[in-house]
Amino acid sequence: MFISAELLLQYQRCKRRPFLDIRGEKRWRDTGNDLIKKLQQDKIIHQKRILTQFNYKKPKYPRREWHLAHQATLELMQLGVDSIYQGVMIANYAPGCTLVSRPHLLIKQQGKSLFGDWQYAPANIELGKRPKQEYQVVIAFHAQVLAEIQQSEVDCAWLMLRGKDGSYLVDLSKWIPQMEIILEEFIHSLKQDEAPEMFISRQRCSLCHWHHDCYAIAKSNQHLSLLPGVTPVRYTQLQELNITTPESLAETSPAVLENLVGFDNQVASKLILQAQSVLENRPLLLPFNPEIHNMEFQHAVELYFDIEAQPDLNLNYLLGVLVVDKQNHTEQFYSFLAEKPEDEELVWQQFLDLVWQYPQAPIYHFCVYEFDTVKRLGKLYRTPKASVSPVLNRFVDIYEHLIQNVALPVESYALKAIARWLGFEWRNPEASGAKCIYWYDEWLKTGDRELLEIIQLYNEDDCRATLSVKDWLFQFFQKQSH
Repeated sequence: MFISAELLLQYQRCKRRPFLDIRGEKRWRDTGNDLIKKLQQDKIIHQKRILTQFNYKKPKYPRREWHLAHQATLELMQLGVDSIYQGVMIANYAPGCTLVSRPHLLIKQQGKSLFGDWQYAPANIELGKRPKQEYQVVIAFHAQVLAEIQQSEVDCAWLMLRGKDGSYLVDLSKWIPQMEIILEEFIHSLKQDEAPEMFISRQRCSLCHWHHDCYAIAKSNQHLSLLPGVTPVRYTQLQELNITTPESLAETSPAVLENLVGFDNQVASKLILQAQSVLENRPLLLPFNPEIHNMEFQHAVELYFDIEAQPDLNLNYLLGVLVVDKQNHTEQFYSFLAEKPEDEELVWQQFLDLVWQYPQAPIYHFCVYEFDTVKRLGKLYRTPKASVSPVLNRFVDIYEHLIQNVALPVESYALKAIARWLGFEWRNPEASGAKCIYWYDEWLKTGDRELLEIIQLYNEDDCRATLSVKDWLFQFFQKQSH
């Protein structure tokens, strides 16, 4: 059995995925989505940019012929080339278990090794901006295999990240022991007859090719990870109390949970109400804010605001505003779009000009991103505080009002999940924020205006979805107060 660094990386993210990659039915795998394709493209671009700094050789070998690849890499190491790109090293680890190490780079260093008066150190080129634990465990894996191959201890290893800090030196004395613990645990899991238990993590699972298969199983079993608020830490605590279903959680007293790790009185009560809401399939008012009914949610003119951004460019390219005039019964959507990155300042000013036409209108949005972005754009373009602060004071985060006051029978408190529960549908059912990132990137490459139109339609629907959630919330509070 071959154990690669890629499998070890995935094991840290999800204990189930590498088991399925090795032993699962390939026909149950999902096809790749646009965001995964974009991430792969971005990683290739980042690698090419880093590789321009090195005079490297690439070993030649047939695809996935690891023993031939190992031999070709050894030949380059024996020659003492400056650096090796996509080298392969294999080492026996345990009976029936072979480690396959494929660091992005092997960089020649001063020192002694099997090859002579030089040795090599591994480096990985990662798309992340921080030296995450999973990255450091993987580079420690490469260092361990490399030490055996060159018969000398590896003193240094690097992560070449996308952030401003760039190269990061990894403390191998810390991470090799931790890597060995994780590796032993991983190999043990592969020897079991059944895949490790799943835990549906919405962000990570959406990028996995086993997502639909795992989700179907979780749905049929009413897995607790489908309940909003059940984190991995809280799930472990609930399991130890034999609370494994929404029914058993709904019947639990908050006093049983409130002193556990990851809980307090408010978290415990909210999680129990969440289970009850799902079982009863109805919204429930949380007891923490008795004055909520007095909040003002109706105005003559209301603005609904949503942003589309391109994180790789640190660009907010679309500021969409839906103006709802309740007195005149009109709705008008404004799409301030930067067709090229340098237009962001113009789009920012157009947004300000519009919202100042309605100086008393609240600006409804969903989640904190819009608030934080307006604050950041004001600083970036040195907009006077007198033009920005009054606008920020009018922001109303519907998401915060929801999660603080209502438990809904949904699997997620994302805008899409809530609005769809209310019956709202996006006109393009395939559209998403992640896909808009991909589509805008493609627009910059191809100039295909249809991509911009799809993004604008999605952004307008986000604003209208926020409107539908806000109106429902107002009506719900009104009913509760009566």
